[in-house]
Amino acid sequence: MLILGIILIIAGALLDIGILYTIGAVLAVIGLILWILGATGRAVGGRSHWY
Repeated sequence: MLILGIILIIAGALLDIGILYTIGAVLAVIGLILWILGATGRAVGGRSHWY
């Protein structure tokens, strides 16, 4: 999710499409939060591992 967010931010900036930039920023923030929670060993969404 973090990588997809970064890709959308770049695409939105290059193509000058504001909605892509906004969606990319939201996805990047959510991905960052999930990454931090996963790195601390905390269960996310009731699961300790995502496969």
